Amino acid sequence: MSDAHPRAESLAVLNGRVVALDEDVPAARTVDLGGRTVVPGFHDAHNHMAMSGMRLREIDLSYPAIRTLDELYDAVKRAAAEIGPGEWIIGSGYDQNKLGGDHPTRARLDEIAPRHLVWLKHTSGHMCVVGGAVLDAADLDAVPEGGVVVRDDEGVPTGLLLEQAQELVQRMVKPYSTGVLTECIAAASTQYAAEGLVAVTECGVGGGWVGNSPVEAAAYQRALAEGRLLQRVSLMPVSDALHEVERSEDEGSAYGMDLGVHTGFGSDRLRLGAMKVFSDGSLIGHTAAMFEPFANSPGNSGFLQDEVENLRDMILGAHLAGWQVATHAIGDRAVSTVIDIYSEVLAEYPRENHRHRIEHCGVCRPEDVERIAALGLVPTPQGRFITEIGDGMIEALGPERTAWCYRGQSFLDAGVTLTGSSDRPVVLGAPLLGIQAMVTRRTSGGQLLAADEAVSAYDALRAYTLGSAYASFLDDVSGSLEVGKYADLVVLGADPLEVDPETIGEITVDATLLAGELTHGEL
Repeated sequence: MSDAHPRAESLAVLNGRVVALDEDVPAARTVDLGGRTVVPGFHDAHNHMAMSGMRLREIDLSYPAIRTLDELYDAVKRAAAEIGPGEWIIGSGYDQNKLGGDHPTRARLDEIAPRHLVWLKHTSGHMCVVGGAVLDAADLDAVPEGGVVVRDDEGVPTGLLLEQAQELVQRMVKPYSTGVLTECIAAASTQYAAEGLVAVTECGVGGGWVGNSPVEAAAYQRALAEGRLLQRVSLMPVSDALHEVERSEDEGSAYGMDLGVHTGFGSDRLRLGAMKVFSDGSLIGHTAAMFEPFANSPGNSGFLQDEVENLRDMILGAHLAGWQVATHAIGDRAVSTVIDIYSEVLAEYPRENHRHRIEHCGVCRPEDVERIAALGLVPTPQGRFITEIGDGMIEALGPERTAWCYRGQSFLDAGVTLTGSSDRPVVLGAPLLGIQAMVTRRTSGGQLLAADEAVSAYDALRAYTLGSAYASFLDDVSGSLEVGKYADLVVLGADPLEVDPETIGEITVDATLLAGELTHGEL
């Protein structure tokens, strides 16, 4: 994916790095791939690795494993029959849009599992449903700011918890032990390697509803030390894990971690990435902050999860402490607000090569595309969202705003670096599936979502390699196969630039190499 050397017929590796392209050099071992395709290893700029491993331990409620609410309730009932009263039944991945439009309810869960602690996680990660036993044990008077406990007309909780309110149930099971998290990370890492991933950004550790433990980084260190972490990993601490830090009188206070560590601390195998901030929620959960109400939820424009001034103070403080900042923003109001804040912060305290990010950047107005380019911001949209939850997003937005949804080509036209990411386990995380979605823009229901935002297979592949490496400050060592960079590469069964775009996701990953060492398959 290098502009200077876009294609090559041969590649030489020494001590884990590329040392020659298309040169006849002496070699201790020569491998003939028989005409198969080699591309740079894939980078996922936004995913949840530990959570993905955790999902492998939970009841799969995703479509098509579960097609109706009755099937979901049957799955809970079967689990209740297999474990004793008072035990947890945890399922994940349900999407009400695939189940007729309705969420599971506390009332129904209490009928089938009255003596169990039932916790069902939505595919978006931005909401969940719990049974009565969980609600009875939770402190409903201590809802964190930015969270909502949904109630019926009589004020009785329905079991649906939105956004930060999920912490009410998470407090009952977290923090997970370092041992459990290490096993989850290792399981996810093995799956990732089989899909061609050589680098990922873990988008939320250490705090909030998205984190798993205050000492979560220790699990990644253990997995690496045990040889079970098969990717380069950048860890995004959630803003909750940071605090105000005092510096010299000249420097003033900032928002960071003790000892002054910030983005880039660590090695090219495991390091601190950006600081993660949440500004709003999700489209299909109707909690993203919009300028106008959702098309299928009259009067509801979503909400910001904090006061704008508080968001600004947090982003400014992290910027001053040297952090790259990654702000979750999905609704058009949230995206515009976050751009406003970045603009103010950078005008007051300029910094070269900041690479501040907008996570998801779900609905982006035309004027905001230009502002992103002018400020040098890095959006991280998820192509696979189009496939799996695109039909629900179209219903939520209506035709005009759908044209602004999870942009691709508009970013490229404006000179913005396009990245590739999945937000796994929200959707399937195989990069080739994500690349296909970026090219075809086709939903699972057969609709085209913002067809004008489709990109070429080359640009989608570049997004999932060099683009995402750039977003994580790894583009100097990975993301393209260039002399001096690590031999992070994938051997594919077909060329994604030559096959029918509708079949890119079917291409096999025959081998994955990290610094020239196999992490999956054979050569």
